[in-house]
Amino acid sequence: MTDPARPLAGIKVVEFTHMVMGPAAGVILADLGAEVIKIEPLKGDNTRRLKGSGGGYFSMYNRNKASLCLDLKSERGLALAQDIIAASDVMIENFRPGAMDKLGLGYEAMRERNRGLIYCSLKGFLSGPYAHRTALDEVTQMMGGLAYMTGLPDRPMRAGSSVIDITGGMFGVIGILSALEARHHSGEGRHVTSSLFETTAFMVGQHIAQQGVLGEEPPPMSVRRSAWSVYDIFTSAEGERVFVGVVSDSLWQRFCEEFSLDDLAADQAYATNNERVKQREVLIPRLQALFDELPKTELMARLDRAGVPFAPINKPIDLIDDPHLLEGEGLLDVTLSDGSRIKLPALPLEFDEQKTTLRKDLPQPGAGAKEHLKALGLDEESLDKLQEDGLLVAN
Repeated sequence: MTDPARPLAGIKVVEFTHMVMGPAAGVILADLGAEVIKIEPLKGDNTRRLKGSGGGYFSMYNRNKASLCLDLKSERGLALAQDIIAASDVMIENFRPGAMDKLGLGYEAMRERNRGLIYCSLKGFLSGPYAHRTALDEVTQMMGGLAYMTGLPDRPMRAGSSVIDITGGMFGVIGILSALEARHHSGEGRHVTSSLFETTAFMVGQHIAQQGVLGEEPPPMSVRRSAWSVYDIFTSAEGERVFVGVVSDSLWQRFCEEFSLDDLAADQAYATNNERVKQREVLIPRLQALFDELPKTELMARLDRAGVPFAPINKPIDLIDDPHLLEGEGLLDVTLSDGSRIKLPALPLEFDEQKTTLRKDLPQPGAGAKEHLKALGLDEESLDKLQEDGLLVAN
């Protein structure tokens, strides 16, 4: 019986990727059931060894994949890479512009061997004057206006996650899936390109539109003029922080009923959101005084009962104990390189109420390669010879 949470079962993917953008595209396809093999240098992807803010990159974005460590500078290693691509449905790469062409692994060369290949390039920029540049998530957050909108006035600040790398990879996946659908009709592959800069531009498009609609430049979100009367972080009796958002007039009435704010519910000066926005200097201190008397658990229970959007202010690590994620199987037990285990988020998708699962743990260098390559029809004897000659690591 077909697993509804593996809609891409049978799709063969090869990825030449590192860091976040390429591996993020690959892990989405892998979680959705595609058979993905990651091509790494003989010493393994350098991303495996990153420290600091990059310490979690490999662990988060490389589950459910096989690994093949291959010497692409050798003629025989390169020939094997070409054979793998020729036998695959999808190829993903996120190296600097021109790098794959120089290796002989560019789109035009691979298309000659595999007319149905979906070749996905993940770059800094799409076609145009910047296309030759190498970019990073932070580079395009800065030049695309996202860092300006995230930070304080005169102090641009990148978002607290690799949001452009991840969403750029997601757009790459959208392109891949669209090209696969087109291939059903034409039999022909496509060269799909996604980029960091244009992804950033798409994400800040709402702010460009806001300036067009309102006729004034939007300030950074940190000092924005709220569109809502109550859209703020408050403190509870213990000093714990809770975000509360009352974003409609009907929510306002339920909020007032739950917290016995009868005078505000009846006052025409608070009847509509736009009127309440004018009263924020009075309203917000009053609500804070009310919440000062309520323990965090009681405050959140009452907000939940009223149907008002709310959120405790968590750190990322707090999510591994989140009861919703735990009960809903939204976390996967992944084994790290040192043998310890950690819960990491699954894809935020369900198919017929089933989530994607962990089929393959994080691969050690070369893990799962032989099984994957034999499934592609490649010769095990030739693979063994390449391994004996030190040109690949495959288990």
